[in-house]
Amino acid sequence: MCVTLTLFPLLYLTLELPKRIINEAIGAGSSTIEVYGYQFDQITYLMILCGLFLLAVLCHGLLKMRINTMKGVLAERLLRRFRYTLIARILRFPQPYFERTSQGELVSMVTAESEPMGGLMGDAVAQPVLQAGQMLTILGFLFFQSVAFGLAAIALIPLQAWLIPKLQRQINQLNKKRVIQVRALAAEIGEAAAGAGTLRKHGGWRHRMAMVGDRLGRLFKIRFDIYQKKFFMKFLNNFITQLTPFFFFSIGGYLVIRGDVTLGALVAALAAYKDLSSPWKELLAYYNQSADMSLRWDTITERFAPSGMVDEKLFYEDPTDIPHLHGDIVLDQVTVRDGDGNPVLEDISLTIKGGSAVGITAPNDEDRRAFGEVITRESMAASGTVTISGHDVRALHQAVIAQRMGEASSRPIMFQGSFGDNVLMPMRFCPQADTELTEAMREAARVGNSPDDLHASWLDPMRGAFSDQGDIRRFWYQLVQGMGSSDALVRRALDQSFDPDEHPTLRDALIRLRPKVAEALKTAGLDRYVFRFDPDKYNPALPLSENLLFAAPIVEITPEVLGERMDFLRTLHEMELGTQLETMSRDIIEMLRQIFGQTGTDHPLFRRVGLEASVYEDVLDLVTRKPQGADMEDRELALLFSIPAKITAEQIGPSFPNNVAWQILEMRRLHSETLREQMKDLFVPIRADSHVAGLSVLENALFGKISDTAGARADDMRKLVGDVLAEADVTPLVIELIFEVPIALGGANLPAMYAEPLSVGRAAIKRPDILILDKVLASYDAEAQQGLFENLRTLLPETTIIYLNDAFEDDSIFDQHFEIVQGRLVGAEGARAEADSEVGADLARKVDALSRTPMFSGLKRKQLRLLAFGARWYDAQPGDYVFHKNDDPTDGAYMVIEGEADLVLPAEDDGEERLIATVGAGALVGELGLIRGEARALDMRARSALTCLRIGEEEFMAVVENDAATAFRLLQVVAGYVNT
Repeated sequence: MCVTLTLFPLLYLTLELPKRIINEAIGAGSSTIEVYGYQFDQITYLMILCGLFLLAVLCHGLLKMRINTMKGVLAERLLRRFRYTLIARILRFPQPYFERTSQGELVSMVTAESEPMGGLMGDAVAQPVLQAGQMLTILGFLFFQSVAFGLAAIALIPLQAWLIPKLQRQINQLNKKRVIQVRALAAEIGEAAAGAGTLRKHGGWRHRMAMVGDRLGRLFKIRFDIYQKKFFMKFLNNFITQLTPFFFFSIGGYLVIRGDVTLGALVAALAAYKDLSSPWKELLAYYNQSADMSLRWDTITERFAPSGMVDEKLFYEDPTDIPHLHGDIVLDQVTVRDGDGNPVLEDISLTIKGGSAVGITAPNDEDRRAFGEVITRESMAASGTVTISGHDVRALHQAVIAQRMGEASSRPIMFQGSFGDNVLMPMRFCPQADTELTEAMREAARVGNSPDDLHASWLDPMRGAFSDQGDIRRFWYQLVQGMGSSDALVRRALDQSFDPDEHPTLRDALIRLRPKVAEALKTAGLDRYVFRFDPDKYNPALPLSENLLFAAPIVEITPEVLGERMDFLRTLHEMELGTQLETMSRDIIEMLRQIFGQTGTDHPLFRRVGLEASVYEDVLDLVTRKPQGADMEDRELALLFSIPAKITAEQIGPSFPNNVAWQILEMRRLHSETLREQMKDLFVPIRADSHVAGLSVLENALFGKISDTAGARADDMRKLVGDVLAEADVTPLVIELIFEVPIALGGANLPAMYAEPLSVGRAAIKRPDILILDKVLASYDAEAQQGLFENLRTLLPETTIIYLNDAFEDDSIFDQHFEIVQGRLVGAEGARAEADSEVGADLARKVDALSRTPMFSGLKRKQLRLLAFGARWYDAQPGDYVFHKNDDPTDGAYMVIEGEADLVLPAEDDGEERLIATVGAGALVGELGLIRGEARALDMRARSALTCLRIGEEEFMAVVENDAATAFRLLQVVAGYVNT
């Protein structure tokens, strides 16, 4: 603010000094001028005033630059604070809120929609003060010269302030209409593109083009109206702006002629008025922008303030205490509702004894998830209370829940990073050492962001009562052993490479065990599937560059990397290998082009080749543009030679020239040391007495590469190597490498058999007081799940363990067992939540009826309600026909709720009717006709008083098409028809 206020005197000087230069220096009546008791000749005085004017302009410009820079910094700081606050609020959202709010919408609000607000945040105070101050300074100058000048300058400002915003609002309304028409045009273009063949075959293109022409005509009219109003507004604004100089020239000239005003004052007034228009336009723009941003602010803040958020004090303030939660868990008449306000759990009252193992059977996924979420406070109970060890869960600090509770499911959320980052997340709650404050940390604290040092040590073994990191990993190994997942994790870790300096014990063990592994392979007859590394032989499983150097890369060899080593490529040319490499590269690309074409890079087989799609496309373009022998730039040469650095002779097959292999071996013998020296920071040599850092654990143990022809034998070799490592007690060291396995965004690269142990490990690694397991190890067999139960009881003897599953083979293994069906505790008293109306009560009865049938019992509540909304009650008396053979099937399928019905093949040609089947409650009849679109094959006749729900064709097909579980059940039913 002080800097802004300092600007105005300088602005006044830039207006006052030109007047004095004209009147007192240039227009002086004598050659000597006296100022404040000092005498100057006319030229000297002119130069002094011009110098002061230049200095004032320079200082004014520098201050303005400083103000704009400070505004930009302030804008970015406030935008950073705003975005940080929004993201922090997301972490406090109740879980049901995410069911009705898309992640894309939240991301867009935090990034794109908040971006323009940053500029306004920086301008919020400085812009109106700066522009209004400049405007008032200029007006003050004009009034000082002449009251008439001041009045002339402000005379038309009220007209502009009223008229221009009014016209701008009309243009904004037209722009909204234009956006609507553009969206409609986009939809019509999409329809035309998708149905081009249909339009051609059925002659619909003229009508479609007429429709497009009409839409374009509407757009033209709207845009024409926008142009008219926009340019009329500009004309009017410019005219009003230029009208004021008319008054200056006419009235000012008259005053100058009369001698009431000096010519210098008139010239200075004209210059000042020219500068007046800029701040006035900026003020009008600021007004329009602030009105738009106000609406945007309301929209964003409304979406980021849902009901049921965790109290900020319980989330970001430091807790006073982290109490243990070894006591009972008491749910007292708890009702949980989903994002639409419909009940998921109703009137649940139960007590879970502290330290017990509890099994909860809940066939519905929503029930299991809601039960776990209400205990961990991911969802707030709409009514009732949840008390844990005497503490109301609503009053617990989030740090207590994070440290004392663990939750795992078969579908865990995984974050980009490594396997270890995800498993050890509970052990990294805060930095463990005070680090020196950096400027980045000070800036973060200044703008209200987290001041924690991201690069500090965050691992805190004491959060799980461990002594050190090694203790943590030993506990992890015991955990995965008990899960029965250690073999799977070992197989995955065998494909992991590692830094030998960080794992010296494993490095030495692998070198020591190489002879034993080789002997085991030979005994099992698997050695013929391994291409062992031999300095005197060409290895078909290694790319050409690795064979030449007899070394393994420690970084990915890309065209960019090779482009920085042109000396290496030139050496290959000098050794007369460049031409053959170019020919080979072109042959490989031609082979790939014949197989995959130009656009087949998304095929799974292409990914097995090991080439990046972009590299393949660039090389394909290169060989098309430049024939063999043409001059190439260094970048193009590196791009072409990157192919043999990725493709192996085994992948090329018989077309790989033998003379190249012999030439590579000869060059290796003569020049490998020299070439390796050139590439020493990219490759490590392959030696039998040392670890090869660029290779995996399996390849180091084999001291070779598995052939692509091994097929299923490759798994046999992995098992054999795993057995050798287990005998040498090296398995724990290998499993530790799983912590270094990279995880892609969302865990897309990690199969379920590895994701599930990650989920259990993350929940159990902190040794929680309460552990909730929601259908964990679903991809493992019952023996593995039983082993997990026994292992957790041993490792966590004082922990309350809650197992949630759709069914248990033997629930007697638990200390307590409960069953929840459709949100209700089986055997509990009490009525369901009352509906708001008779219509709601009827819908609830339909939902209840459908949920009790085997076909639809697993549907989510929302799908059940949609299905029930379209269903209609159907009653029939004994002997009544529900439908007849050859009836149209579109009236729907019938779900028998009460009673029985006969499915009868009617009599033909005076024959007798034949009873095919009798169906009872829970049976679905008529669904095949809906699926196949064929007439009814049988009569359906009520055997007793019959109550059905008739499910319409559209509703039934929507469920079948969108719910895999229902489609699978229907497939089982159809298979039953085939068997009978």
